[in-house]
Formats: sequence, structure tokens, C-alpha cells
Amino acid sequence: MTGASWVDVGGGATTYLVGGAVRDQLLGGEPTEFDWVVVGSTPEELLARGFNQVGRDFPVFLEPQSGQQYALARTERRTGPGHADFVCHAAPDVTLEEDLARRDLTINAMARDRDGTLIDPHNGQRDVDDRVLRHVSPAFAEDPLRVFRVARFAAQLPDFGIADDTLALLRSMVDELSALSGERVFSELQKAAGSPRPGRFFEALHAIGEHHWFGGIDLPATAGLLGSAAFADDATALVGVGWVNDARATARLYRNLRAPRRILRGAVALSRHGRTLARPPADAETLLDALAGIDAFRRNDFTDTVFDGVEACTGESMAGTRRLIDQLRGLRVDAQPGPDYGAALRRRRIEWIRNRPRP
Repeated sequence: MTGASWVDVGGGATTYLVGGAVRDQLLGGEPTEFDWVVVGSTPEELLARGFNQVGRDFPVFLEPQSGQQYALARTERRTGPGHADFVCHAAPDVTLEEDLARRDLTINAMARDRDGTLIDPHNGQRDVDDRVLRHVSPAFAEDPLRVFRVARFAAQLPDFGIADDTLALLRSMVDELSALSGERVFSELQKAAGSPRPGRFFEALHAIGEHHWFGGIDLPATAGLLGSAAFADDATALVGVGWVNDARATARLYRNLRAPRRILRGAVALSRHGRTLARPPADAETLLDALAGIDAFRRNDFTDTVFDGVEACTGESMAGTRRLIDQLRGLRVDAQPGPDYGAALRRRRIEWIRNRPRP
């Protein structure tokens, strides 16, 4: 398998390829990420063989040559409401089947041994064939982040549906979502935004009834936009949320999720000024105020993202407005620095907009 790094850790231990790489193989794709489970070993043995531990108290190690993750087989027990409130037990007597049983979805709870034999105790291959996202066990509900992980998989695997019993379980978990950190929720949203069908993330949240983090967001409208528009990348899709949502609700969402400033500012600017930019009004002052509202006259990292969002949401080119900005940036006036200069420059820009050639 291209990219795979089967490493014999020795000492009678056995290594298995697990999770997404196995799933992607069964879907006919070439895996890009590889995760491994080691059964029958200890942290000391892996460290002695040059592996680097990820975190002091977590049994995950990086293989020094490939950088791929090797985790000791483990079980987990919930100790609190948060995503990180678990006690992890890793020991040589933990079996592969016990490790797979703690995973979220059946399609992610499969393994292969070095000979290529599929180990599939939860019928993940059947659910791959049937295109179903199904939880492994009732222990799924112990981790509220899995609500957003399932929504993200719905976006990444657009021909998969959520099993009815899994959907019911997800709905029962909604009241626990406040225990999550905004950063973890944003991470799942960002992965979904870069997926083949980002709108399905919002479709899933609407079906689940998520209201803590995305309260105030029009989930069906957002799903429809992200399902129909062609966004160049995840950042533009995230900014696109502002096209169909109120600026205040959009700002609240991205502040709570601790989103990067570029995303927050871009989405709010698109909400407030996107339609004015998409259909420039005859009133030169209104257009100039919209351009100032997206900080178009200063070099920054989000104005172009706003324009990319407008183009994706409307399907129309913003090339003419981009050229206009370049022209307005180059204008100068004969006035002293300070308020007088700013007022004179504004008048000059308004005059330029009024007199510019119309397409």
C-alpha cells in the first residue's frame, strides 16, 4: 500500500492498520493518512525503539522515520462531561477488539493485519457497502464531540446517510454539547468546509437539532448555499456562512468557536456588505462605504476572501470591483495630513466612482 509504513515493534507485539485508511481502501481510494494500533507492547518498549510519545500521559507515538502515529491498544472510561474527560487504559493485555470497540463509527472500527486480512467485528464493511454512518456501541454517547464528527463525515462522505438509531442517539446528546471547547467544534467545522459537500454538515446539525453552538444560524439556508455554491477552499466556505446569516449571529458563532480573525471578520463583512458589492448601487457613497467596510483600501488578509465569497455565492466575477479598488487606492489629493486629507480623499473617491466607465 502506497504510503503505508508497517513497522515491527518487536517483543511479540503485533501492529495493525486501523481506522480511516482501512475505510478509504474499501471505498476504492488511496489513503493519505495512516494510523496504527500496537497490541501487546508498552510505552517503554516503543520509546526504546526510538518512537516519540505524543503527550506525556497519552499512549500515542510517532514513528521517527515516517512520522505516522502508532497507538497502544487501549480502552477508555468517561470521568466527566467534556471531550477530554476520559481515563485511558493501555496495557499489553488490551486486545485489538477492545480497542476497536471504543471507536465512533463502524466504518472507522476496522483493521488490517500485515497479511491484508480484514478484522471487522462491528460489520463496518457492510456499512461501507450500504453507505451508512452507524455508531459502534452505546458508549458512542460518552463523547459529545462525536455529534460534530458525524456531521463532518456526512460532508466528507456525501453519499453516506446517518442510520436511524444513530440519529436518535445524536439527538439525545444535544444538551451535552456545551461541555465542548469552541476550538474542537471549529476544527470539525473547518474539516467539513474543505470537504466535497460542506452543506451536509449543516444538514446533519439541523436533523440532529443542534442549538447550543449554532443557535441563531439558519442551518437549512446555510446547507443550501454550501451545497450549491463552488467554494475555492475551506476559508472561503467558512466566510460564505455570512451570506445567508445575520451579521450578529455570524459574529457570535465564530467568536464562540474561537475562529481565526480572518474568518470572523470576513464572514461578518460578507453578511453586512456582500450584496452591495455583488450589485453595486448607483449611489457612489453607498458603494464607497461598503468598500471601506471590508477594509478594501488597506492591505489585509481577508478582503480578497470576502470577494471570493461574493463570487462563490453569486457565480459572478468581481474583477471589475477589484480593479476599481486598485484605482481608488492610487488616488491622491492636495491636502494636509489629518481629517482634512481624509475628507478630501473621500470626495475624490466618490467623484471617481461616479465618473467611472460602466460595464
